Amino acid sequence: MFAINERYNTYYTRKSGVNSRLENVLIKLKRKNLDCLIVTEPANISYLTEFISRDAYLLISKKQNICFTDARYTAAAKSGLKNTGILLKKTSGPAFKIIAAACKNLKARRAGFEEDSLTFGQYKKISENLDNATTLVPTRGLIEDFRQIKDREELEKIRKATRITIKALEFIRGRIAPGKKEIEIAAELERFIRYNGANSSAFEIIVASGPNSSFPHHRTGQRKIKNNELVLVDIGSDYLGYKSDLTRVFFLGKISVLARRIFNIVSRAQESAVKVIRPGIWANKIDAAARQYIAKKGYGGFFSHSLGHGIGLEVHERPRISSRQNNPLKAGMVFTVEPAIYLPGKFGIRLEDMVLVTRKDCEVLSGALHKRC
Repeated sequence: MFAINERYNTYYTRKSGVNSRLENVLIKLKRKNLDCLIVTEPANISYLTEFISRDAYLLISKKQNICFTDARYTAAAKSGLKNTGILLKKTSGPAFKIIAAACKNLKARRAGFEEDSLTFGQYKKISENLDNATTLVPTRGLIEDFRQIKDREELEKIRKATRITIKALEFIRGRIAPGKKEIEIAAELERFIRYNGANSSAFEIIVASGPNSSFPHHRTGQRKIKNNELVLVDIGSDYLGYKSDLTRVFFLGKISVLARRIFNIVSRAQESAVKVIRPGIWANKIDAAARQYIAKKGYGGFFSHSLGHGIGLEVHERPRISSRQNNPLKAGMVFTVEPAIYLPGKFGIRLEDMVLVTRKDCEVLSGALHKRC
């Protein structure tokens, strides 16, 4: 079921004609005494079917695996499900009534469902169409646990998404100028990444100029960029379903002494975090490496969010890199490292890169870390 890659350690691979991702989840279901699992989270469905599905649901069990979708997507699903061991069922009525009927046909006593993605209304529809022989059991993270470790194909897509984003940042450097609106810069970036192979942006592009950069998730607006201020750009690309996420800061005109100081503190905090990344280290130790450096420089109260997040089929997924996470890292994990300092009413500086945990330490997927202004 597994293959060893000398550089990246262990990754999931598909046997001939067998979907090993499904096999891994089915083993987990058996351990939890579940007869089947109703999968409603789109990223989890895409992961198990190995193609980007839309408006679909998945029922997996030892007896049968079924993908439910309507007539709009059946042709694409038929092609995408080839050699996955998953049957396709076209829905022409209420999907959850059909899913409940499939659970009964499987004679499932305990049917798991994803508590973080199944709405209460959907839960009621399934329950109303089940008999007393089947119990719905909430589950969390069954598939997300496997998604943390990226296989070779996933890494290729993430690398491509990252390269597109790097090119976009290089492109926009020469186009950020006083008088341009934040929204204009975001539009140029969106157009660029699509012309260079991305399906879309991975999220709403953030362009935050001057004091707007002091808001961690500023909503890009109509503000005109001024000379002698900084512009923070947070951008990601979606390439065949897999995402990237990078943040850079650009300076126009004269750089203030304070801005230069903050930039270098954030840059060195990021380097401090990356240096400790390796298999086995706890996620909170990585967060602490950056956070303690920033605190030592007197700005501990101005770093308001966690250090990073996993990235893959979703922009924010496991593992989480924060002070509350004592989970050990494993080879094959991909996540962001994004320390920041936000000075209210003045400016904010965040530097965000993507790293891959390797067998010995890590690889910065987005390039060199030695950033200085």
